[in-house]
Amino acid sequence: MSESRFATFTELLRARAAELADEDVHIFLRDTAGGTVAEHLTYGELDREARRIAACLQEYGVGEQPVLLVYSSTVEFLKAFAGCLYAGAVAVPVPLPGEAGRDKRLNRTTAVLQDTGAKVVLTETAAAPEVALWLARNSRPDAACVVSDVPAIGDADAWRPVTVRQDDYAFLQYTSGSVSEPRGVTVTHRNLLANQAALQKLLRTTREDRFGSWLPYFHDMGLVAHLLHPVWLGTHSVQVTPLSFVKRPLRWLQAIDEYGVTVGGGPNFCYDLCVRRVKDEQIAALDLSRWRLALNGAEPVRPESLDEFAARFAPAGFRPEALRPCYGLAEATLVVSGGTPGTPHVRKDFDKSALERDRAAGAGTEERVQTLVGCGRPVDIEVRIVDPLTHHELPPGAVGEIWLRGYSVARGYWKRPTETIRTFRASLNDEESGFLRTGDLGMFDDGELYVTGRLKEVIIINGRNVYPQDIEWAARTVSPALTFGVGAAFSVDAGREHLVLIQEVRGAGSAELRTVAQKIQALIGKEFEIPAGNVLLVRPGAVRRTSSGKVQRTLMRTLFLDGVVRGEYEVLTPDVRALARADDALFGEDLLRPEGADGGRRW
Repeated sequence: MSESRFATFTELLRARAAELADEDVHIFLRDTAGGTVAEHLTYGELDREARRIAACLQEYGVGEQPVLLVYSSTVEFLKAFAGCLYAGAVAVPVPLPGEAGRDKRLNRTTAVLQDTGAKVVLTETAAAPEVALWLARNSRPDAACVVSDVPAIGDADAWRPVTVRQDDYAFLQYTSGSVSEPRGVTVTHRNLLANQAALQKLLRTTREDRFGSWLPYFHDMGLVAHLLHPVWLGTHSVQVTPLSFVKRPLRWLQAIDEYGVTVGGGPNFCYDLCVRRVKDEQIAALDLSRWRLALNGAEPVRPESLDEFAARFAPAGFRPEALRPCYGLAEATLVVSGGTPGTPHVRKDFDKSALERDRAAGAGTEERVQTLVGCGRPVDIEVRIVDPLTHHELPPGAVGEIWLRGYSVARGYWKRPTETIRTFRASLNDEESGFLRTGDLGMFDDGELYVTGRLKEVIIINGRNVYPQDIEWAARTVSPALTFGVGAAFSVDAGREHLVLIQEVRGAGSAELRTVAQKIQALIGKEFEIPAGNVLLVRPGAVRRTSSGKVQRTLMRTLFLDGVVRGEYEVLTPDVRALARADDALFGEDLLRPEGADGGRRW
């Protein structure tokens, strides 16, 4: 069957249902008190349930309008997502709201509800009371809470097919909000089909592949690559819950083994988690030899993580060439670039000093070497490296903002015309137009795309660019108490730019905190040659992250400046203390003034 003949993803799904009615499209591994239960969904069942839910949605008159999807089960989510497609509604995948005051996702889901103005929220029986209470708390009595897994709701035979065009919205993908409030990316059927074709070219996937994931359905890699791409191919996916993975990473690897998964992945941190938490005897019981593509994207790819994972799981038959760094973003539907399957990923040593001045130079004999992992070559999309200030294209080897143009690039942000024009309608060299400004920094070297950081998060000190993720990664090496925590590095303006690092610490006594902070300061001063006068050691969970695990550095900067974030131990320079702890001095609460690694001297 040729996918190119379909004008919409809805057409493709209906054709798959007719062709593969009795075959699995998805398997959800639900955790129960008695163990893991596998819930199977066939293409035929998906089609019938989609028609039933679509008929219900048509009664609410939500054609071309956003509908929030709130689920714990990916089986029920897929039914609801397909139901939105069949009804011509715009699906909006969001996290479960959680309990107010305890779940940080609550704010994000509430922000999406407000931004979309959705009048219908689809959910499941188990979550319905929580969702209904959440709607009431947010003064949305007009929003209907529809429990889609109740068979009596909707009649499949009453469904009326709707006309859907290529440029109609298929779904809204809300950005993870690492540097700003979540915004709804408007993904059309044309965008989705184009990106699915690019994924197939990039990964060389076929109907013989099997997909296995733990990523949430509201994450772009989880939705587009692990749930929808199998539908595009006519195969199936296996899903472990995100909570199950975080608690026990082995469960994901066991699913890869048990179900013969060939394609599956996630952000860099998930590989680190597997290395740290899976024991030798557990690895000995695994067979990962069929796992041909271990995708690594959505955050900076660390060469150390790749090496450690490959070495750790080699006894289970895992092959290093299966590791596949890639680059993508929600605004481009998902994938932009990646390497060639079956070949080793590309990495290269660069002169660190040159990178800090926005240019690439091969590492010589100097000690300051930065190893970068390549994210492959672009597929079915135009990629340019651009000076973010002049909007002129830069030559190979120069670091600039990554700009994109192509059919995978979304139409814009939901009901945000000004931001849409600024982000999706950029003009290059005062001539070409219609480019997406990604906000990511990168460069081309020998045709390989290297992503170096985020434009808005780069720390500029003494005229040099310092990438926060490099500082955060280095800081974790000074003590075992930091191994399982994350950090947020950013700069604040206190007359001049000052570096601030907020780092989670676990298992360290109060007497150890001072030593840990001083070691961090000394390491940053030595390795990066920049002042490190401001370090806050905080409890686990204090550093805010997005649903995909990205550190929300911009939010952490705001919380720090507002005095919300406080360290179990903190050392601050006088200028930064005056900026972020002004109220403490005013009310006589400025009691904690520990001495830093520099003996209290200002850098």
